[in-house]
Amino acid sequence: MEFVQQLINGISLGSIYALIALGYTMVYGIVKLINFAHGDVFMVGAFIGFYSITVFHLGFLPALLLSMVACAIFGVLIERIAYKPLRNATRIAALITAIGVSLFIEYGTIYLRGAQPEAYPDGIIPTKVIKFLGIEINSQSLFILGVSVLLMILLQFIVHKTKIGKAMRAVSHDMDAARLMGINVDNTISATFAIGSALAGAAGVIFGMYYTKIEPLMGIIPGLKAFVAAVLGGIGIIPGAMVGGLLLGVVEALVSALGYSLWRDGVAFVVLILILIFRPSGLLGKNVREKV
Repeated sequence: MEFVQQLINGISLGSIYALIALGYTMVYGIVKLINFAHGDVFMVGAFIGFYSITVFHLGFLPALLLSMVACAIFGVLIERIAYKPLRNATRIAALITAIGVSLFIEYGTIYLRGAQPEAYPDGIIPTKVIKFLGIEINSQSLFILGVSVLLMILLQFIVHKTKIGKAMRAVSHDMDAARLMGINVDNTISATFAIGSALAGAAGVIFGMYYTKIEPLMGIIPGLKAFVAAVLGGIGIIPGAMVGGLLLGVVEALVSALGYSLWRDGVAFVVLILILIFRPSGLLGKNVREKV
C-alpha cells in the first residue's frame, strides 16, 4: 500500500516536471536551443500565482490562468530580446546567452523583491484524504495530476489540430522549406516560446500550491530536472517530455520511500548520465518520428 501511495506522489511530482520539460523540448525541437532560462520562467509563474492569490485574492484557477498569460508574454519578450538577434549565431553563443538570461531573471527578482522566501496560503483548494482499498490518497495530489494531464491534452490538441500547431511542426522539420511555403517563422517561434512559458507558469503555481515554499532561486533544480526529463524521453519529442517527467517523478518518489531522500536530487543526474551513455536519443527518440 505504501508503494502505491508513493507511486501516486511520484506521478504528481512527475507531472510538474513534465509541464516544465515540455517547454524545453518544444523550443529545442524548433530552434535547437536549450533554453536554460526556462526554469526561471517557472519561478516567475510561481510568484505571479502567489501574488494573485494573496494580494488580489483570486482563486486557484484565475491565478493559474493569469500566471500562464503573464509567463507567455514574458517568454515571448525573452525570445524577441535575447534569442532572436542570435538566430544565425553559433549554438554556443545562444547557450551562453540562455545562461545569462537565467541569471538576470534570478537576480533581477532578488533585486526587485528581496531574497526572502514566501509561502502559499493553505486551503487554496480543499484538501481531503481519500481512502480507497486501504490506500490513503491526498486529494491535492489527484487535483494536481488532473490539471497537469488536462494541460498536456490541451497542448496535444494545439499541436495536432490548430493552424499554429501545424506551423510549429513544419518549422521543426525544415525551417527554410516552411518559410518558402509562406509560414511566418518568427511568429511561429514566438508562439512556441509563449506556449512553453505558459506551461512553465502553470507548473510554478501548481508547485507552489503543492510544496508551499517559493523563493527566487527555486527554478534552478526543477529546471535542471525538467531538462533531464526532456533528455530522458527524447529531447525535441513532446510525448517524450511527458513520459520522461512522469518517470523521473516516480523514480524520485521511490528513492525517498526507500529512505534515501537526501539522494533524490542526485538520482536525477545519475539517470541523465545513464541515458546519455546507453540511449542518447532518449526513450522515444528512435521510435517516435514526429517532433514538435
